[in-house]
Amino acid sequence: MKPTRPGVLVGLLVVFAIITWALLKPLYSSLPTVPWTAIPTVLLLAVGEIYSGWMTKARIERRGDTKPVEPLAVARLAALAKASAYGGAIFGGIFAGFTLYTAELLEQGVPRRDFLITGGSFVVCVVLVCAALYLEYCCKVPKDSSEEDR
Repeated sequence: MKPTRPGVLVGLLVVFAIITWALLKPLYSSLPTVPWTAIPTVLLLAVGEIYSGWMTKARIERRGDTKPVEPLAVARLAALAKASAYGGAIFGGIFAGFTLYTAELLEQGVPRRDFLITGGSFVVCVVLVCAALYLEYCCKVPKDSSEEDR
């Protein structure tokens, strides 16, 4: 598995933001309001990935009293990190498109609420992408370790 390239994530975010913004032009008035629940949910996922990365890195480097980590567990965490990075970029793009569209309508009550919620959701999606990239980084085996240290 190759490391996630941040340029691809930025490209996904921009493409999905443009598509969402374009689709909202004719559809926004018929959509329900945006729920606020994405913000704490994605934030909890990001915190979990940061903690998992921190613990995995400590276990790979055998710091303190940590037990060795199973290679399959590290592979699963790396897959989770990769999926979270791409998912966060895609949903971040969707929320960015909503935010851009509703920024034009801030004088109205419902679009202002949607603007604040989608803006917050966009920010936590960016935090999730950063947490996923950190977790992916933590899953790497150090290059200078010898075979018996693994």
